[in-house]
Amino acid sequence: MRKLDIDELDRLTVEAFKATPKKPFVVVLDNLRSMHNVGSAFRTADAYLAEKIYLCGITGQPPHREIHKTALGATESVDWEYWDDTVGLIHDLKKRGFKILVVEQADQSTMLQDIRFRDDQKYAFVFGNEVFGVKEEVVDLADAVIEIPQFGTKHSLNVSVAVGVVLWELVRCTVLNER
Repeated sequence: MRKLDIDELDRLTVEAFKATPKKPFVVVLDNLRSMHNVGSAFRTADAYLAEKIYLCGITGQPPHREIHKTALGATESVDWEYWDDTVGLIHDLKKRGFKILVVEQADQSTMLQDIRFRDDQKYAFVFGNEVFGVKEEVVDLADAVIEIPQFGTKHSLNVSVAVGVVLWELVRCTVLNER
């Protein structure tokens, strides 16, 4: 076994990525403080062919040195849009047929492994502030609240890790049809 060289990875150019059909999901970042989390979300969205990232409230926007540090160019490939008001965005996404899935710990949350993703459904995954989570007004508008199972002493994951876990589960269940 040997590691592949960068030339063997068959990576898309930014132009080819833009022309490639995207998966029917978007990522909504609700008031993130960390530019590194924002950049990581861009990079993960690129990896899984997200339709778009929405940056809401105080969430930083490209161009920003710290976002670029973790995004590694994904801010150029992944479409993004800024919304001052996350609630307004959620109403707009609902009108366009997106199912709103908030990633949060809530009294009526559904564990990630119990969600049944459908190929014919558009999803908007909402990730919240590193300290306060997703705003309650946004949680109230959700079609479902997804919780990532955790078994240790900590009660949360880093936002960038949560984005990777949730998007991988979506891709595993829809694109790879492992459920």
